[in-house]
Parts: sequence; structure tokens; C-alpha cells
Amino acid sequence: MRKFAIFLFAIVGIFILDQSLKEIFLAGYEWQSSCISLELHINKGVAFSMLSSLGEYLKWLQLSLVVLLAYLAISEGWLKNYPLSIAFVAGGALGNLVDRFTKEGVTDFVYWHCGFNFAVFNLADVMIDLGIGLILLQEYLKYRADKKSS
Repeated sequence: MRKFAIFLFAIVGIFILDQSLKEIFLAGYEWQSSCISLELHINKGVAFSMLSSLGEYLKWLQLSLVVLLAYLAISEGWLKNYPLSIAFVAGGALGNLVDRFTKEGVTDFVYWHCGFNFAVFNLADVMIDLGIGLILLQEYLKYRADKKSS
């Protein structure tokens, strides 16, 4: 029950924070610097605007993937083994999915342009990457511990 509470608290918190930050930029906030600009971009695709040619179908594809991953997280025990990491991924995925259904695309606002131009992203994207990174780290540490004990 404790792990589920961690999951629930984290997913709700990430979703609320993500949507709140996006609303700030949708209301017109901007900030510029020599390396990072905080400015509104609506991404009609996925990372680096890939798959934008799918148009309206992209949101249904993303919804299908989120449902599939939710099913796997529950049925395969990922939620029990990685409650915080799964919450990061799920909170970010839900934040971007809500954007796809309520706006013309995903609301992005962090633009890195220091030394090279990088994709514009948002908190949901960071949470998804962080969640996946934490799962990979946990699996690697488990692998090393198992290898040492055998």
C-alpha cells in the first residue's frame, strides 16, 4: 500500500506541476538567455517533431501506447518494483497526452541553444526521461548485486 501511495502522490504532483507550468507559458510568459530560452512552442509531433505528419492519429496512437504501458506496469509488477519511476513516466505521459487532446499539440517551453540547438521540451519530457533513467539504474544495480552474490 505504501508503494501505491508513493506512486499516486508522485503521479498527481507531476501532472499538476506540468500542467501549471504549461499554463504559465500559454499565458504569454517568456524568458531569454544566451543558452536557454523559456518560450512557448506547440509540438504537433513527438521528440524533434517526428511523426507530426500523423496529425490527429498521433494522439490516438499515444493513448494506445499509454494504455498498453499502464497494463504492463500493473501486470508485470513494474508498479510494485518501481513506483516512483513509473509515476515519473506516467505523470509525464499523461501531461503530454492531455495536451494532445485539449490543445493542437504538446506545450513545450524549454529551448536549449547553448553551443548547439536542441529540441524544445517540457517538464513532462524530463520526468519521462528521468523515470526511464531510474529504472535502468535500478536494473543495473540489481544486476551488479546479483552478479556479486553468485
